[in-house]
Amino acid sequence: MNVQELLTSKLPNVGTTVFTTMSQLALEHNAINLGQGFPDFPMSEELTALVCKAMRDGFNQYSHMNGVPSLRDGIAEKVSALYKTNIHPNEQITVTPGGTYAIYTALTTILQPGDEVIVFEPAYDSYIPNIEVNGAVPVRISLQYPDYAIPWQTVKERLTAKTKAIIINSPHNPTGVVLSANDIQQLKNLVEGTGIFIISDEVYEHLVFDGLQHESILRYPELLARSFVCFSFGKTYHCTGWKIGYCIAPSALMKEFRKVHQFNCFSTDTPKQIALATYIHNKDAYLSLAAFIQKKRDYFKELMSGTLFRPLTSHGSYFQCYDYSAVSNEKDIDFATRITKEYGVTAIPVSVFYKDGEDNKVVRFCFAKQEETLRLAAERLRNIKPVL
Repeated sequence: MNVQELLTSKLPNVGTTVFTTMSQLALEHNAINLGQGFPDFPMSEELTALVCKAMRDGFNQYSHMNGVPSLRDGIAEKVSALYKTNIHPNEQITVTPGGTYAIYTALTTILQPGDEVIVFEPAYDSYIPNIEVNGAVPVRISLQYPDYAIPWQTVKERLTAKTKAIIINSPHNPTGVVLSANDIQQLKNLVEGTGIFIISDEVYEHLVFDGLQHESILRYPELLARSFVCFSFGKTYHCTGWKIGYCIAPSALMKEFRKVHQFNCFSTDTPKQIALATYIHNKDAYLSLAAFIQKKRDYFKELMSGTLFRPLTSHGSYFQCYDYSAVSNEKDIDFATRITKEYGVTAIPVSVFYKDGEDNKVVRFCFAKQEETLRLAAERLRNIKPVL
């Protein structure tokens, strides 16, 4: 018997991610890659030096399952300063190999076969596979185009006795939209008196622009009491390849989270945790981040004003979506492929963030790049001729 015949896939409809596909296409055609969300500028030399020091000092063995204690202490101090919430570093914080891992572990902790999870689309690509691999059912609700607002009345109508969780993401990937205080109030009203959990993806917490406030779940005790809140050091310190993040949850929920965590990775990279335990006290490194990245968003947007692309609202993250309907009627996947091959710029088609492939003629660009990279990309995009 063929070995493949013995295996029933838990994710039969999942293939290679679009990020891998488009990045490979970019390499093949020597294109400027504004698709995948990672910086092309260097991270802090101080932070890399701290990692080297940690390795030289012998911090090369397994760390505590929950994370290096001094790092968890630093996270708790930071949360208290930013969000005026007291978090117990021993009972409520677990350091993880990346924010995506934290989200997967949170979902695996709470989901049973047949449970339903509200997911807003366009959605970060790991959410739905994470739900399905646990035997649960994603309940997909489209954000309202073109502002990508949450249709709260629709959410209320889609709740059932099987609704186990709602996933929120702010700042939002792929759109750059951020939740407002009104959104938080709507969420409070929705879950009050229910057994619904919240998975809050806040990996871009420090990338909120235009003077807006990040409405972290950590600000709201009544929501935190039912939440797993997930973060990423990679997005904060320009080191996405490190794959280090953390999850914060109430003690009872974190106890269950750690049961899953201990039999998966068990512990996270030790020398990098030691380095971060020192560097996290450099407040300017994260407090100055929004202005630094907003300058790149604004610069790219100014450059793109000379094109036929129409910018959609982005108040946070690494990303801005652009409507290309004045340029082409092609499907967004075909359009993104063509401009990579013919014009040497790679974007991500937003339809891939919808399970049914909803296509609004929108592509996502990552502006967390050097100015020269952005300038060259926009220069090439200005050469695109309409094909309608």
